[in-house]
Amino acid sequence: MNKSIAIVIPSYNEATNIDVLVKALNETVTNLSYDFKFVFVDDGSSDDTIAILKEKSKLQDNIFYVELSRNFGHQNALKAGIDLVKNNADAIISMDGDMQHPPKIIPELIRKWEEGYEVVYTIREEDKKLSYFKNKSSNMFYGLMNKLSDIKFEPGTADFRLIDKKVAQVFSDFSENELFIRGIINWVGFKQFAVNYEPNERFSGKSKYTFGKMMRFAIQGITSFSTKPLSMAIILGISLSVFAFIFYIGYVIYSIYYGHVISGWASVITTVVFFGGLNLVVLGIIGVYIGKLFMQSKGRPNYLISNTNYK
Repeated sequence: MNKSIAIVIPSYNEATNIDVLVKALNETVTNLSYDFKFVFVDDGSSDDTIAILKEKSKLQDNIFYVELSRNFGHQNALKAGIDLVKNNADAIISMDGDMQHPPKIIPELIRKWEEGYEVVYTIREEDKKLSYFKNKSSNMFYGLMNKLSDIKFEPGTADFRLIDKKVAQVFSDFSENELFIRGIINWVGFKQFAVNYEPNERFSGKSKYTFGKMMRFAIQGITSFSTKPLSMAIILGISLSVFAFIFYIGYVIYSIYYGHVISGWASVITTVVFFGGLNLVVLGIIGVYIGKLFMQSKGRPNYLISNTNYK
């Protein structure tokens, strides 16, 4: 009996990419001795993604669709797919639906899994076709993550990976409100191996990750795996307080020695505005953590499934 492998593909407005992706997947797995299931998770698409998936599932019996009740975000859509297939698959491969994660890498992921690795993740080699800003911001993201978080990330890692059913079962038990899956997979450990790959060009459509979303994702990742920002806020507050005290004592001594009168509304206002802004930054950092606790305390599910043909 062949082992079963589920390929989970979160999809948001990928109607024009489905045909080419399914064709590429079929060509990739046709000579592999495994039972494959292609599980597409529609994350509240506003185009014809779900309609096309339903038609495809009628033509090919190993294509399954999962329709979420609304857009819950890429990470939650990915979790929905893994949660659904975890009991019926020996391994789960996750990949994006825009063809930038090349299906031709799948045999290599499986080969490493068969060698005994329980997590086979991928590292994207630097794409020369991307803009300087995109490459630079990506490197800054991983650099910032490594400095501020308690776990280490390799630049170029994403959500294109294979995980063993053992890892899937562990991951499924996580109920964090703000998921940062690449961090969780890194954190859980197990025997891991990295495979390098060159990304394909996006076949159709445009990237869903705007600069604003990337910033929110970075903040989400940092605050999910570290309290260092809070420690930095404390250190910054103490440092500025000591600096202000020393500066004020020095200014008083200087004024007494040279007979100058301590005055100047401009300097007072500047100081008040500076420290007022600093207070807002520190309160903002604390607010992010409190907000995460508040949302987590509600116990709401990460996603809601409206319809699926998975069995």
